[in-house]
Amino acid sequence: MSFVKQSNANAAASIISRLQKRNMEGYFCETSKEAVEKALSLMPEGSVISWGGSMSISECGLMDAIQEKDYTLIDRMTAKTPQEKREIYAKTVMADYYLMSTNAITMDGELVNIDGFCNRVACLCAGPEHVIVIAGMNKVVLNVQDGIDRIRTKAAPPNTVRLNKNTPCAKTGMCGDCYSPDCICSQIVITRRSGIPGRIKVILVNEELGF
Repeated sequence: MSFVKQSNANAAASIISRLQKRNMEGYFCETSKEAVEKALSLMPEGSVISWGGSMSISECGLMDAIQEKDYTLIDRMTAKTPQEKREIYAKTVMADYYLMSTNAITMDGELVNIDGFCNRVACLCAGPEHVIVIAGMNKVVLNVQDGIDRIRTKAAPPNTVRLNKNTPCAKTGMCGDCYSPDCICSQIVITRRSGIPGRIKVILVNEELGF
């Protein structure tokens, strides 16, 4: 194991201990393959699953694995009209498991997320019975402000390019603190504690995943 990997493992152990104090469960996996296996072990087959369109969830291979198992997947990407999106979201709120990443996670175990239409952070806060967060160690920051800075400088610009948004950061690579119609930074949500013990489960992966 490289020095960086070992340092990441040490940091993950610290974060997991702090997650526990915040009523959240934490796990650490060296590889995406292990992370997928851990996530599947937490979700009994037959469960209803939805997700937040996360690059990390796709990159680690979890979405492919889910489609090979006996799960019912509610996928907002299949919606063709605004009404279908509303109907799918209504089903998502009642899902057994909601899959997402986090834009940042602090060394003290806080989840930091910024969202455009806020369906992702809404499901993190309430609705689905369980939330499973998969995050590469590249998402780890020292504190909440560092998390917000990370999102605005490292996560939002490439995300707007991916989503073909017409925002200042999509054109310049730098946050413009904009109010553009395409802005993906409508709400900042800091998850400092889970009101329901164990509802939020965080799987940290010793790889770089997502933005």
